Amino acid sequence: MKKTLIYILGGILVLWLSYYAFVYFVPYSVGTRSGELIKFSHKGVIVKTWEGEISQGISGAQIFEFSVLDKYDEVIEKLQEYEGNYVKLTYEERYTTFFFWGDTKYFITEVEKSESPHFRK
Repeated sequence: MKKTLIYILGGILVLWLSYYAFVYFVPYSVGTRSGELIKFSHKGVIVKTWEGEISQGISGAQIFEFSVLDKYDEVIEKLQEYEGNYVKLTYEERYTTFFFWGDTKYFITEVEKSESPHFRK
């Protein structure tokens, strides 16, 4: 009876670790998005995550929501600095997410400030 319970618990652990590894190491897509950075915040009650939004149009009708993992300190600092400016974001889209990673499936890996195509000088 004990051996059966250990095998069942071991099997569940292996399945969960395999699922976690798949979600962590296998992105669904990789790409870039550009827009005005309108929001970037550190939110949550028990688990704090970094969440943000960029507006991809003049009217603000197209909003792209994203998350940033805590390990990207440089990206977090740049996003805090560039808030209100036009930025180009490089992201990885995941199949799903975990509550301790963020609210969205889009995770930013790089950010750079760029010139707005709408308001060129």
